[in-house]
Amino acid sequence: VCSSDLSQAKYADLAEIYVADTEVTPGTVVVFGGEKEVTVSSISHDPRVAGVVSTDPAYLMNSEVNGAAVALTGRVPCLVQGPVEKGDRLVNVAPGVAGKLDPTQYEPGCIIGKSLNAIEDSSVKLIEIAVGRD
Repeated sequence: VCSSDLSQAKYADLAEIYVADTEVTPGTVVVFGGEKEVTVSSISHDPRVAGVVSTDPAYLMNSEVNGAAVALTGRVPCLVQGPVEKGDRLVNVAPGVAGKLDPTQYEPGCIIGKSLNAIEDSSVKLIEIAVGRD
């Protein structure tokens, strides 16, 4: 029996290193653009969304680059402003923060993923989301 099974991972996201033009912490929503490759955006429903800065990716691409590990797909903690329910589609609503999609502002590419938790009020909390699901 093989002791290392490459089809399994302890963590739950696939991330790639991108150079950010500002300090970004795990859970921060980033978009393509700015001075470098990715940045935070103050544009609500920004269609340039890249992903969420990962805490500890299961798989990391471009690991030799000095930058931020951006989760492209999978489960990852994310800063989210409520209220949201499980399964709500999430978009950028404030710098580095996701929130519930307003269908009247939808643009292709603006959805980050779906919420895996609920937030009852309008507070910003670090909750788990499924990145790359629209």
